[in-house]
Amino acid sequence: MSTVDTDRRRWIALAIVMVASFMDLVDVTIVNIAVPSIQEDTGASFSAIQWVTGGYALAFAIGLITGGRLGDIYGRKRLFLVGIGGFTLASALCGLATGPDMLVAMRVLQGGTAALMVPQVLSIIHATFPAEERGKVFGMFGAVVGLGAVSGPLIGALLTEWDLFGLAWRPIFLINLPVGLAGLLAGRHFISESKAQKALKLDLVGVALASVGLLMLIYPLTHGREAGWPLWGYLSMAGSLAVFALFVVYEKAKARRDGSPLVELSLFRVKSFAAGIGVQLTFGVVCGIFFLVWTLYMQMGLGWSPLKAGSTGIPFSLAVSTAAGLSVQKLVPRFGRRVLQTGALVMAAGVLTYIGEAHRYGTAIAPWQMALPLVVMGLGMGLIVAPITDAILAEVPREHAGSASGLINTVQQVGNALGLGLVSVAFFGAMDDVVAPAEVGNAFSGAFEHAMWWVAGVLVVVFLLMFALPRRKAVAAGAESGTEAVGAAREPELV
Repeated sequence: MSTVDTDRRRWIALAIVMVASFMDLVDVTIVNIAVPSIQEDTGASFSAIQWVTGGYALAFAIGLITGGRLGDIYGRKRLFLVGIGGFTLASALCGLATGPDMLVAMRVLQGGTAALMVPQVLSIIHATFPAEERGKVFGMFGAVVGLGAVSGPLIGALLTEWDLFGLAWRPIFLINLPVGLAGLLAGRHFISESKAQKALKLDLVGVALASVGLLMLIYPLTHGREAGWPLWGYLSMAGSLAVFALFVVYEKAKARRDGSPLVELSLFRVKSFAAGIGVQLTFGVVCGIFFLVWTLYMQMGLGWSPLKAGSTGIPFSLAVSTAAGLSVQKLVPRFGRRVLQTGALVMAAGVLTYIGEAHRYGTAIAPWQMALPLVVMGLGMGLIVAPITDAILAEVPREHAGSASGLINTVQQVGNALGLGLVSVAFFGAMDDVVAPAEVGNAFSGAFEHAMWWVAGVLVVVFLLMFALPRRKAVAAGAESGTEAVGAAREPELV
């Protein structure tokens, strides 16, 4: 095969894996905007709606590290094809779901198959392109991530609004079929196979313990309110702490035995990494609460159409993208950690402004009156999401950068799932169980303000945790040299 043909194949392979990443990101961001349509069509309870979004995030989080290792052991191309094929099938089954239970189950399957597909993307890029080209390639990857974050809500709004063939919300999943099938067929032909020279072993016991612990914590949070906060819920949440403790003990033993634990606990000896993981977890909680509550508030509380709600978020997405570019290229190299802390404070200021606007205008609030707080929130988020991975990895030994990056992704998704579970407390807990039709708007507006106070409080925690991140020199060095680590982290779901 000629050099020209080889070069053409690798760029086609890059396009394929980027389309797969775009499909995954859009699928995450597209769902929230269709939540009211899903609930109306299927009769899903609010806890089921939380699981439609949270189930995906939880399955994705649990499977991420194992998905990466499976690719190292059995081949990245093979696992990518299995992942994109499974993701496409799960998308079809989501679109054909006959009720909320089936939809939740298929969303969990979607998250699990995404966990097989997504980790291979960066590994394939790493194996396909030499070091001197990866900076440009990861820059392109970042642009695709941003495009997916911005376009997902609009695509979801349009597909739901158009009600194609009377299918209501279902096309938001069915649209993945032609894209996924094309990626599967093209990937077989153009992606080259690669494996790790020395792959770590699987840690299935670690996966099982982490899964059980997270379910014991998040399931009662999601269902507790509808069940009247029974005793078993509190016992389950308390028991999750014991399971997590057992997980830590097992992981230490696993590391001593064969050096391949699910989580490399020695990384937490690095103060900045441990604090950064805390930042990612709490920031994931912020995103999990805000984006679902925001959608419910606009569509079910204010009665806005999906398109009106989706377009309201455009200033927010543009502000995130603008601030993210400035933070990495201009601000972090000069000011270091203070950029991230400023981002947390600016975002909190946007949240407080939003609370004031929502309280002032009530159910008569218009999209343009939301623009200012959304822009401020977006600027704050953009200052955080772009440089945070480098800040966390700045003091991590280079040989552990891959494991650390995977753990950052996992913790972000766990935080998102936890935030979605907390919606029962932060949002629905502020409403009566039965609301008169005439009072729905006021009830949802009040609950939105209540939830936004939660968001502001968690952002304060994020700000305080950031004091343990490296100062200017370490963060700036990471911003200049950690291109691959930046690519390894997904941006929060901008819904």
